[in-house]
Amino acid sequence: MTVTSSERTLLDSIDAQEIVSLTTSLIDAGGENPGDTEEATAKVLAEHCRALGFDVRTVEVAPGRPNVFVSIGSAERPGVLFVGHSDVVPAGTGWTTDPFSAVVRDGRIVGRGACDMKGGLAAVVAAMAAVHRAGLADEHPMTLACLVDEEDTGLGIRAFVAESEQRNYTCCVVAEPTDLVTIVGCRGAANIEVEVRGRSAHAGQPRNGANAISAAARIIGIIEGSQAELDANPDPDLGPATWNVGTIAGGTGTSMVADRCVLAVDRRLLPGESAAGVVGDLRSRIESAELTGSGIDVDITISMEMPGFLTSVNHGLVTTAVQSVIDARFIPNGRSAGSTPAPNGRFAGSTPAEFTDIWTASCDGGFVAQQMGIDTVVLGPGEIENQAHRPDESLAVQQLTDSARAYALIATRIAALPGL
Repeated sequence: MTVTSSERTLLDSIDAQEIVSLTTSLIDAGGENPGDTEEATAKVLAEHCRALGFDVRTVEVAPGRPNVFVSIGSAERPGVLFVGHSDVVPAGTGWTTDPFSAVVRDGRIVGRGACDMKGGLAAVVAAMAAVHRAGLADEHPMTLACLVDEEDTGLGIRAFVAESEQRNYTCCVVAEPTDLVTIVGCRGAANIEVEVRGRSAHAGQPRNGANAISAAARIIGIIEGSQAELDANPDPDLGPATWNVGTIAGGTGTSMVADRCVLAVDRRLLPGESAAGVVGDLRSRIESAELTGSGIDVDITISMEMPGFLTSVNHGLVTTAVQSVIDARFIPNGRSAGSTPAPNGRFAGSTPAEFTDIWTASCDGGFVAQQMGIDTVVLGPGEIENQAHRPDESLAVQQLTDSARAYALIATRIAALPGL
């Protein structure tokens, strides 16, 4: 796609220092989760966007935990939805700086949440500001949904997709860290708890009891058998669904038959799968193995579910996102986009797949795609595998600027696509 003179002006209006300033302010506001502390981050974002003249709405999902919605342009026209989150994982130990006092060094911003995902939020706001200043907002509306609790149980996204009154959106870009590679799909995830209750007895006469740990071990075997079936039937794009037994806890003493054992299990979901369906299948397998009865009972509960999604690499949103990243990164710098290396180091070919990937992580985008019916990609600054959730988490300033430019191009180009 040829970059027009008006697009060049739009790109040139994006100020890296403004993005850095907002990113550092958002980092300094904290927001560790678990901890229910997103309110300060939400306040910084809301006040900054109000000062820019944007429409800002806050919705308290739980006490002190507000979702923030920032919009520009007419609510009568469909626009691009950008999704992010205000919470960060706990700082932990091993930092060489104060994790909640951001510093800029060697062209990178260092602080908890720089990569995941305070930088992404700031880049979206910068793109919105550029579109707003250029007088293009009414023609190309944009909304940022900054949601709470993404790192834990998803309270924010669940409240958002359940809202009865929504703006009309053409598509969704989740601004999570992807190293500026367009992510077209990811598996969903479910946290499942399997509680096995048995009957205690003296270890000298174990047959007088019913050992919950032994029954739980057999359930683990059932899960492993299910995994073998999943491995044999992978999704052609996302690979197989997976099980992982993360923790096991049970028993009260060596000389006692265990009367309780609990398994905490992760189940990655393919698009179209539900946690309820997975649990139903597991219950059927346990019943078929005749594990229950004779003093053994099993309860299975779902503590968290996040759906997956998959968007075709040939979809207009994907091709637009890919080209916008290329133009944002290389055209303004005077380079040719004809044989430019893709953001992940691969070289451009003749298909969008050269610039796209599948995620092993999960994100709020699955809710948007599944429950709102909106085509979705994940695209943002930062490297999730090498920077997110680590001590001295950091993000390159240049990627912040490139992301803001790409977001502005996506927002202004998407309306021209047929069917969107």
